[in-house]
Amino acid sequence: MIALGVILLIIGFITGIAILWTIGIILVVIGAVFWILGSMGHAIAGRRHYW
Repeated sequence: MIALGVILLIIGFITGIAILWTIGIILVVIGAVFWILGSMGHAIAGRRHYW
């Protein structure tokens, strides 16, 4: 999810499409939150680890 967010950020920045930029930021933030919660041992969406 983080990788997809970064790709969308780059594409949105290069092409100037604001919606890709916004979706990329949202995906990076959600991916980072899932990664932190998963590393702390919390189950996320039925998974014990999220990666």
